[in-house]
Amino acid sequence: MGYQHKDLASGRWSKLSFLEQMANIGSEVERALNWQIKNNTLYSRKAFERALELLDLTLDNTTVPAHFKELTRAREAIADYFVGTNEFKSTGISWRKYFLPFAHAVRSHH
Repeated sequence: MGYQHKDLASGRWSKLSFLEQMANIGSEVERALNWQIKNNTLYSRKAFERALELLDLTLDNTTVPAHFKELTRAREAIADYFVGTNEFKSTGISWRKYFLPFAHAVRSHH
């Protein structure tokens, strides 16, 4: 598989805390949303794919059952929002509200 985040896929990702991982995933989702607003489908899709890649890297390193469940649900809902039928009725605002606390938590710990 060709990773877009090659340095993270090579092991650096597993050294980050769960909060840091989620904040980074949120950054890619934010980029996807911003490109979506600008009607740049290609860049939005690439950011969405990077978000999925980071989610998958996180899933591969998750040992906490609650985290695994949360990540699989988030992955399903993000995919549904960006490329599915939006069965879960997500919005850009709801995704920002979901990921923002992770970014705040990381900032407050550094």
